[in-house]
Amino acid sequence: MTGWRLGALMALIGAAGALGLAPYGLWPLSLLALLALGWALEGQGTRRAAWIGWSFAAGYFAHGLSWIVEPFLVDVALHGWMIPFALVGMAGGLALFWGLACWLGARLGSVWSIALFLALAELARGYVLTGFPWAALGQIWIDTPLAQSLSVIGPDGLSTLTLLATVPLGAALRARAGLLVAAGMVVPLAALALWPVPDVAMTDRVVRIVQPNAPQHQKWDPAWVPVFYDRHLELSAGAPAPDLVVWSETALPWTLGWSAVPLDEIAAGVGVPVLAGIQRVEDGRAYNSAILISPDAQVDAIYDKHHLVPFGEYMPLPGLFRALGIRALAERATYGFSAGPGPSVIDLPGIGPGLPLICYEAVFPRNLRSATRPAVLVAMTNDAWFGARSGPYQHLVQARMRAIEQGLPMIRAANTGISAMINPAGRVLSQIPLGVSGVIDAALPAPLRVTVYARYGDAPVLIFLILMTSVAIFRQRRAVSH
Repeated sequence: MTGWRLGALMALIGAAGALGLAPYGLWPLSLLALLALGWALEGQGTRRAAWIGWSFAAGYFAHGLSWIVEPFLVDVALHGWMIPFALVGMAGGLALFWGLACWLGARLGSVWSIALFLALAELARGYVLTGFPWAALGQIWIDTPLAQSLSVIGPDGLSTLTLLATVPLGAALRARAGLLVAAGMVVPLAALALWPVPDVAMTDRVVRIVQPNAPQHQKWDPAWVPVFYDRHLELSAGAPAPDLVVWSETALPWTLGWSAVPLDEIAAGVGVPVLAGIQRVEDGRAYNSAILISPDAQVDAIYDKHHLVPFGEYMPLPGLFRALGIRALAERATYGFSAGPGPSVIDLPGIGPGLPLICYEAVFPRNLRSATRPAVLVAMTNDAWFGARSGPYQHLVQARMRAIEQGLPMIRAANTGISAMINPAGRVLSQIPLGVSGVIDAALPAPLRVTVYARYGDAPVLIFLILMTSVAIFRQRRAVSH
């Protein structure tokens, strides 16, 4: 098969593999796609292997991240022209990780090596250039018993086992050699299905989660701002009073430190502590923040988002864009947000220590590694940017994964949905559907014991992959020398 035809076929297979991600959850198709990838890689040279890997990943990410076009649809006349560049650039750029991994593995002459380098590439994807681990392979397992293993091996460990159990097996099926060894790697992955689901106790604390459903094209419209603010107050009031009310990212339409925020009105209308998203300005710097408003109308705590969205909340490398003559992008650096100091726990009265996560921060497991272990995670997000197709569902999946990894309950307040109370086993106890306004009073689950993953993070998986790739390199060099 010619290169272009092969690339197109692999892209289609990769796109089918993305059906394992939310909202579809067809994980068997992901496994079949990875088997097909292994089949196609068997016996290929470096250049052809890189092309196969890149094409497969480009199709996978183009489908899995198709929601990336939604922000450009908010104002189509102004931003619509950027849609093909955003989708092609994101999918093609992330696929470079897979193309490089296949090239390196093929140099060692083994599909086993390719699988190991693919696992390293997926781990690196969460860190390089601030990282973007969205659509990771481990996410396909969220609604299966395998998800509970996240508390020990984490998302990259689960992705690694998925790759080792499929890609070499696909190659072995084609070569009709080493089939028994390759099939043996299915055993550890399948064994994770026996992982027990922990028993989770419930506390007597109640959290009220508010979802105003403010569409992005109306959210900052002066005519609609008072409508959404009043809706927040209406949904937050009512007996019996909860212990805490949580509003979503940028729920308050004012800028703290720059304009008057009606703290008295909020405190009088709600009557209990309110954790709300807001933008704030201090010393000439803007922050995407969360504030804790006390019943006596004081700001008792402030959390500033520290893991910002490149190009969305700040402009990376403005000097480079200025040198290239792209002034529009370079000038945006002046108006971006500043990063907060890092993960920090705040005291939630009646609840205990809580770790806020604003939008994008819940995608990264490392953002949950605070100096003090919280009793609860609080994700505040505005998923109106993600549309109504796959983005909000995939974002919810990653919040559920963070809860399992840390053994902690997760309160999730999303502007347009999906707002939810998630227990430490990743189970959604109650939720507000996408695209509606509403409120839930949810009992707060108790935290579990500190998990292995919470203690050690990705270090064990990284050490394992480095050791195994080192063995593969040593064996290849030894074979060449003989």
